[in-house]
Parts: sequence; C-alpha cells; structure tokens
Amino acid sequence: MDAKALISEMAAKARAASFTLVAASANERRDYLIRIADKISKSKSQILTANQIDLTAAQAAGISESLLDRLRLTEKRIDELATGVRSIANLSDPLGEVIAERTLDNGLQLRQIRVPFGVVGMIYEARPNVTVDAGAILIKSGNAALLRGSTTAAHSNQVLVEIMRSCAEGLNISPDVIQLIPSHSRETTTALLTARGEVDLVIPRGSAQLIQMVVDEATVPTIETGAGVCHVYIDKSADQSMAIDIAINSKTHRPSTCNSAETILVHKDIANQFMPSLLDALITAGVVINGDAATVAIANKSGQKVKAASDKSWSTEYGTLEINIGVVDDVLAAISHISRYGTNHTEAIVAKDDAAINLFTKLNDSVAIMINASTRFTDGEQMGFGAEIGISNQKLHARGPMGIAEMTTSTWIVTGNGQVRS
Repeated sequence: MDAKALISEMAAKARAASFTLVAASANERRDYLIRIADKISKSKSQILTANQIDLTAAQAAGISESLLDRLRLTEKRIDELATGVRSIANLSDPLGEVIAERTLDNGLQLRQIRVPFGVVGMIYEARPNVTVDAGAILIKSGNAALLRGSTTAAHSNQVLVEIMRSCAEGLNISPDVIQLIPSHSRETTTALLTARGEVDLVIPRGSAQLIQMVVDEATVPTIETGAGVCHVYIDKSADQSMAIDIAINSKTHRPSTCNSAETILVHKDIANQFMPSLLDALITAGVVINGDAATVAIANKSGQKVKAASDKSWSTEYGTLEINIGVVDDVLAAISHISRYGTNHTEAIVAKDDAAINLFTKLNDSVAIMINASTRFTDGEQMGFGAEIGISNQKLHARGPMGIAEMTTSTWIVTGNGQVRS
C-alpha cells in the first residue's frame, strides 16, 4: 500500500474511532487514561529495552547529545510520563464546556461549547515522551491521534503506542483513537501533511527545520510550535545572587529543551562588578560562553575564558551547554536585542525596579514573560496543564503551552421555540 492510501485508511479509522471517544462519558475517558498511566508504570522494563535499542542506533549514527537527551528514557522519566497522564486524566473534562451563553431579544438561546477538532496529526523528532503526552491530551480532549514520530525513536514509540492501545480493551472506546504512522519513509509525512479533509489539524514539534518544512508543505491546517531562543535580562536593580541562580537554572537544568536560555543580557551599570561572578558560575557548570566585546573585555581582565560571539550566535538555539552574554545600556536596549534575535518564546527579567519590570512586560512580544523566575517554567506540566502537546509561538488559535483546552474548537448551539427570521 502506498503512503497516501495508508494515511487515508488510517485517517478513516481515526475518524470512526473519534466518534467512540466523544460518545464516551467523561468518566470513561478518564478511566482509559488512568489505565494508560498504570500500565506505563508497570511496563518500565519493556519501555527501557525498546528505548535502549533506539539509543544504541542513534549513538552509532553520531546523533548530537541534545537529541540523545530528548530520545533517552529513564525510570524517572517514565514515572514522570505516568504522572503526567494521571494529571491529565484528573483535569476537568473540556468537552461540552460552555464558553459563552446569552439570550437574544427574539428569545433564541445561544451557547458556545467546546468540541474536539476530530483527527489530529503529530509530527515530531526523537521525543518518545511526546507520544504519551500528545496521546493523552488528545484523548482527554476527544480527538483521535495520528502520531508520526522519527525513525530515531521507532522502537520506543511502537511500545508506547501498543501500551496505550491495549488499555482500550473492555471499554466503549476504539483503540484506533491512537495510531502510530510508520516512520521508515518520508512519504508518510508528505501524505499526512496533504490529507486535507481527512485530517483536521497537524502539529509539528521539533527543530526549526522540521517546523518550517511542515508550514511550507502542509495543506492541512497547522499550529506551529516554535523554536526557543530565550533570554534572561539582568537589570541593574537585580538581586545579584538571585540573578546567578536564575541564569544557571535557565541554561543548565535541561539545556536541550526549547525553554532553556540561550542569551543573558546584563545592564551596563553592574557589568564590571557582577559579570565575573556570573561567568565563574557558568564556567563552573560547564557552560561554553560567547560574549560581545564588553563581556570579552571583562573576562580577559579576570582571566576567564570567553569566545567572541558572532552575529549568528545571538539567533542560535544551542540546545547544549553553550550560551551568549551581552552588555546592554538599559531595559529598552535589552528589549530591542530580544526583538531582533528572539523567537517570541520565553523572556525573563531579574529586577527589583517596578518600572523596569513593567516596561519589560509591556514591550516584549513573547509567549511567556518570567519575572524573577527561570525560563524553564514555560512548560505545560509546570503550569498545571498536566502536560503539553507543544508550545505555540504563533498568535492564531493558541499561544503558549497547549493543553486540553487548546486542543478543542467550538460550536454554537442555538435553541429556539419556533422562531423564523423575517
């Protein structure tokens, strides 16, 4: 069967399965997810064995450490997957939620309610956690999932999808609400992206190149999840000890993620006094530093190793223990730099001055703004969504971490008692 026919067949099964999901009660959907969480917890050995096959092949292929980190599952990460599914299961059911309601002068009663998209495709790279997070969010929101992971994570994804499908046994929910698209050929990606009318929405999650490819080639509507060139601005009014803690956490907590900081900007009035301590903390943590001329000059005076940053450095999403540091005149200069090089993801300010904080908050056009907190908190689980299907940098339909509410659209229900329009 060619890729187009395969995707068409899978989409038809997904459409039929989505009806069973919507027809099921909120408790049945919750029970299905609780079963999934329990079985993931009990299947660690099976999952880790499959993941090790993927890791071994990826290492042999010379895949970067940041991608290996995204591919790697551990007992702790599997526990976190199960916890995330349980959290999603226990969220309020979104289907049928009334968004708005009113009665018109002619007596017609209007209600706008949440409904699922229907069939949602996911295209993602080397992240088996997405298989579970996306599947759980889509099930909770009443959508059938067509998951197209990468060849790199093929064995991990296969085991996780088999676990999720098996948990539908004995329920009034079809296992076809979650299906794994074969990843051995790029043709399946093209077929999914062009299955307009069969697939309602496609969400890419991965590198900037993957996202751009989806945007360029898709005829199915898409929600972009964006790259993360995130910044930490340290104002002259900052608590400097706090600033170092936030900078270190933003960069080193898990550098392969899109909410990790790639640039630190320091107010010029504190640069000479504060910068050596910041550089020392970053170097001690194993971070490679690229600096502007002012940063390099300060580093040279204190004998610290800093490379000269190029213009390309400032727009690079490293995903590793590497960062840029620059000195700026004030908060407006920081905002100007962020506007030029950032990706509208997450920007943080460390400051005590309310005027600086207010200006930074008002003028930054980003998904999330952190005030005296790490950039790492732009995350569905951390924000109370249970998990996320991705973080959208765009402005239409959804922006920021996307949870169950963002995976619904709406229908207007209009109830009358015989009204006709004159």
